[in-house]
Amino acid sequence: MNSADFLSVLGSRFNQNAARHAGLAWATVEAELVAAPGVMATLQRMEDTGGEPDLIWLPGHRLHGCWVDCSAESPAGRRSLCYDREARTSRKEFAPADSAMELAQNMGVELLDEGDYFAFQDFGPFDRKTSSWLLTPQEVRKKGGAIFGDYRYGRTFIYHNGVQSYYAARGFRAKLSTGWNC
Repeated sequence: MNSADFLSVLGSRFNQNAARHAGLAWATVEAELVAAPGVMATLQRMEDTGGEPDLIWLPGHRLHGCWVDCSAESPAGRRSLCYDREARTSRKEFAPADSAMELAQNMGVELLDEGDYFAFQDFGPFDRKTSSWLLTPQEVRKKGGAIFGDYRYGRTFIYHNGVQSYYAARGFRAKLSTGWNC
């Protein structure tokens, strides 16, 4: 998709979901995007893997917002991944092709953390049929675990799993913080 078409997709999504970024005009955001081809390239990678990125306000990013995967379910192009490289390479059988942390790094994005995920669900619900790996606290990861979230029974849940596990319905949601003062 060329840049003009992609800007049109982002603009349409932005305008259809105005509550995610109340008080912010698309023209302001579009001007920032046009001036930042690196941001556009990263957003395109998010889009290409099924993320449907949109600008939302997360805790700690209130001044400028974050681009976050707002697809109804965990992005289809980022599923069946274990948590990180160490987990992937330690599997003796049936290792997945990639991990959430490696793919996020290659895309130039970060995984949502637990606080982000709870705040993100205020714009949803999301992950009603899937789940998403979340940035895991080091003390949990050191013990071989990782956390993920989903939305069931009218509420957000955070769970744990071994880092080597992977499922067809588990991916990860990305965030891209730009630092713009829109």
